[in-house]
Amino acid sequence: MTQKDAAFHIERLLKFALKKGLIEELDVIPSRNALMDLFKIEKPYEGEVPEEELDTPSPILNKLLDYAVEIGLIEDTVTYRDLMDARIMGLLMPRESEVVRKFNEIASKDGIEKATEYFYELSKASNYIRMDRTSQNLYWRTPTEYGALEITINLSKPEKDPKEIEKAKKIPQSGYPKCLLCIENVGFAGNLNHPARQNLRIIPVKVAGEQWYFQYSPYVYYNEHCILLHEEHIPMKISEKTFVRLFDFIDQFPHYFMGSNADLPIVGGSILVHEHFQGGRHTFPMEEAPIEEYFIHPKYKEVKAGILKWPMSVIRLSSKDREKLTKLSSHILNVWKGYSDESVDVLAYSEKDGKIVPHNTITPIARFNKEGEYEIDLVLRNNRTTDKYPYGIFHPHEELHHIKKENIGLIEVMGLAVLPGRLKFELEEIRKILTGKEKFNKDMYDENHPLYKHLHWIEELIVKYGTHCTEEEAENYIKQEVGNKFLQVLLDAGVFKRDEKGKKAFEKFMETAGFKKLS
Repeated sequence: MTQKDAAFHIERLLKFALKKGLIEELDVIPSRNALMDLFKIEKPYEGEVPEEELDTPSPILNKLLDYAVEIGLIEDTVTYRDLMDARIMGLLMPRESEVVRKFNEIASKDGIEKATEYFYELSKASNYIRMDRTSQNLYWRTPTEYGALEITINLSKPEKDPKEIEKAKKIPQSGYPKCLLCIENVGFAGNLNHPARQNLRIIPVKVAGEQWYFQYSPYVYYNEHCILLHEEHIPMKISEKTFVRLFDFIDQFPHYFMGSNADLPIVGGSILVHEHFQGGRHTFPMEEAPIEEYFIHPKYKEVKAGILKWPMSVIRLSSKDREKLTKLSSHILNVWKGYSDESVDVLAYSEKDGKIVPHNTITPIARFNKEGEYEIDLVLRNNRTTDKYPYGIFHPHEELHHIKKENIGLIEVMGLAVLPGRLKFELEEIRKILTGKEKFNKDMYDENHPLYKHLHWIEELIVKYGTHCTEEEAENYIKQEVGNKFLQVLLDAGVFKRDEKGKKAFEKFMETAGFKKLS
């Protein structure tokens, strides 16, 4: 690629940035100069630049990244290209203060919904949200007795080159930013161990009298997948303050739900070291689940309560009275933290090395329901392990690890499976077996074979469906069976099982918390 070609792609990118509102007319010249300096280009392109309708800058960026590799600016690996990608877009971003000012102006004039729409579009146009990658994720819905579960195979996070992994090990850890959620990520150049964030902007939000910041997830798993993070790098903790914060946020952003991962290992999210919430604009299967048993608490008669018909153990509360709802949620949390029922393997505490280790916590999700009431789902969690279940008693059991081994966090709890990218290839290979294009052979019994982990499952599928399926049949069978596996994952994670014994144990907990069952 010549300098002239690269200069042409810079003009394309400037047009895109102008159209998407990243820059204004007065910014074009300094932005062009900054990009020319970055790529060591001596003069701008002077010919015609066609009008384009692009949702994402990726097609243009890929050309410029190829040129950066050609001239030796970067190495040709995914991580180096990503670092340069953010650096390029960072030169086209409005300042943090400008984004916040515009967000607040739109919110004041046209409402918070329009403000989040502006901010979401900005986050996509800046390539902070990688729509080119998230659009590759596989998605389908699987009907079950608990409603249609959502299944995604996550192809949006590229795997690192082994050479990069080796290099990254040798880079000294600066400890700055402390984690991926710290506010110091805004504008950060990144390195092999930490993604670049020159194209990240965040919105300050006062929540429960504290300073929080609102942003979107770079790898959105659902519509307007957002993150609310505390200004300080403090560990996650579920407490009464959690419920106050959740309700305070949805008061300000009533078109979003907001929830929290649990605060204990195994049942918590991937980042427990920084207090944060996740929300967005999506109706999850759990939200549509009905209440199957109704309860009333004598001290909180203003609050409707019930056990949800859901594979995990969920208490749903709703009320117009936010304060009563907060107090009752906190009461349930406190009772659950100290609750044990050995008959169903629930122990609140254990002792390790002379220290008391807590096991019970809650995954809470708040929203406004269709009646305009505050609504909160409290998902009961327990992270005990045993010799039989070293990964967790209430965690996907080992026979499911070929599909899902990772923690069951907030998103999965609500009925959206985020499955590993390796499954795309593996499921395609299994489909070939069901259609007869590939034979089920002894090579697969080698533990290094990519299908080795699926052996027992493949044998079951062959018995059930045979090896003469059409392409469409094989695909539908596999999707249904993966959905069934995810359902079993959720059932494993439920502390009170869906059988009669589990249901009675759940009702016993509700009675302990002071609830009376309504007939």
